[in-house]
Amino acid sequence: MQGAVRSFLSHGNIVKTAVLQQLRVANPYMRPAMLSRFTTSTSSANIEEHGFESTTIDDILKAKGKSADGSWLWCTTDDTVYDAVQSMTQHNVGALVVVKPAEQNSIAGIITERDYLRKIIVQGRSSKSTKVGDIMTEENKLITVTPDTKVLRAMQLMTDNRIRHIPVIDDKGMKGMVSIGDVVRAVVSEHREELNRLNAFIQGGY
Repeated sequence: MQGAVRSFLSHGNIVKTAVLQQLRVANPYMRPAMLSRFTTSTSSANIEEHGFESTTIDDILKAKGKSADGSWLWCTTDDTVYDAVQSMTQHNVGALVVVKPAEQNSIAGIITERDYLRKIIVQGRSSKSTKVGDIMTEENKLITVTPDTKVLRAMQLMTDNRIRHIPVIDDKGMKGMVSIGDVVRAVVSEHREELNRLNAFIQGGY
């Protein structure tokens, strides 16, 4: 997954270029000036607002919904690792936000499947007697995004740091969490919409 995402980031604009090349092949008599105007227009303010790289993390959270799996799942530092892993299994997610007891909006860290494997299974510790706070990645080591972060930026952070889950935080506290799968789906959807706009242009929709 990480390798595929890195390739996608490196070659994201190939899709648009390929479509423009197909447009030239389909209509070789189309005036170069028209193609030039179209190429320039795809980077204009109007297209930038509604085209490539416009989707934000907030859009992903809204699409997931607050009750959706992985949107707002958490445990506390005092919970056992066993209970945290049970929750992850029940909701089919790979990580939980960790909060301080009685402070749901105050993030203390994050616990992932990787933490469980490396710090419990490999070390032969008991998940029923170990607290989440003992193995979690602490807040000061977390990589986070804000609701306004663009999805491509979030994808870059996740691939560069080899992480699959990233908490979303604003000035009021914890907003939720997104996975690499959420981000990839959003980017693919955005590129599909852009292709639809290019297709509409080819067919005279503009």
